[in-house]
Amino acid sequence: MDDSSIIGYNTVLSDVIDLLESARRTSARTINTIMTATYWEIGRRIVDFEQGGEKRAEYGKELLQQLSVDLTSKFGRGFSVDNLETMRLFYQTYMDAKGVSQKSETLSRKFNKADFKFPLSWSHYVILVRRAKTPDAREFYEAEALRGGWSVRQLDRQISTLFYERTLLSKNKAAMLKKGTEAKPEDAVTPEEEIKDPFVLEFLNLKDEYSENDMEEALILHLEKFLLELGGDFAFIGRQRRLRIGEQWFRVDLVFFHRILRCLVIIDLKVGKFTHADAGQMHLYLNYARENWTHKDENPPVGLILCAEKDAAVARYALEGLPNKVLTTEYRMALPDEKVLAAELEHTRRMLEGRTTEQ
Repeated sequence: MDDSSIIGYNTVLSDVIDLLESARRTSARTINTIMTATYWEIGRRIVDFEQGGEKRAEYGKELLQQLSVDLTSKFGRGFSVDNLETMRLFYQTYMDAKGVSQKSETLSRKFNKADFKFPLSWSHYVILVRRAKTPDAREFYEAEALRGGWSVRQLDRQISTLFYERTLLSKNKAAMLKKGTEAKPEDAVTPEEEIKDPFVLEFLNLKDEYSENDMEEALILHLEKFLLELGGDFAFIGRQRRLRIGEQWFRVDLVFFHRILRCLVIIDLKVGKFTHADAGQMHLYLNYARENWTHKDENPPVGLILCAEKDAAVARYALEGLPNKVLTTEYRMALPDEKVLAAELEHTRRMLEGRTTEQ
């Protein structure tokens, strides 16, 4: 049935869409309020422990490392040492925040209170405490973010372009501040993106496994199946694995473990041509995997960059980070040939495009 045949249908549809989008934004903000207050409380407990005497202060780094291990084991992602350090820094920065519950209150009372004084999202505060160069700069960006309703992307952009410093130097500060409230198209955050904020997903221990488009997702799924069928050397670890480097989030398409080489295989798929930036990004992933995902008895991880440009598929291994030529040769002998992978990628793309044409 054509929607145009139902009188007033578009009005009903528009109202329902607005209702759902509003509900999603409200849900995300409610979660963020509780999450931010929780992380403030975690930061307070870390600081209180460290201030409990000289011996405890000496155990500061060990405390974070042990907390990271135990909390990750019980609650999943979101409790790396870096994240715990951010929680500690957040509490130290906002130590005098009013409206936050006192120790004597019960947990249920702490999180039922409606007067938490953290109006911005946790993602905003992470950027503020990590990237603002001075307390004055942080207070400025926080005030402007509240006044202008800045999204996380807008706050990130303003700090990156030194908006605070430029405003201080400007002769017409009012005009600068007015201009700063103007959002750019790329600053917009959809209700779905608010719900899928990596910090929110980590806090709720929810998975976020989705691809940017159907073609890329189909290629990844086929590649996963193809590698698993190559004699049993590949063991599947994960798909769309998130990793955080500094203040940025990345997503690795596929992670395998090669049983003979005893190493992780990090696979990055691009629906386009190969560029030097792809190689640089892969080295970033490998360094992270080496430090955070590799066990002591395993060999260094290897990267595989797959570029599914139409009629010109490319497969390249990233082996430059291996410690010696012997290991490099061993890796090349055990791993599937790059030409075989490129041919399979090209074949799969053509097959998928053929299906799309037929539909």
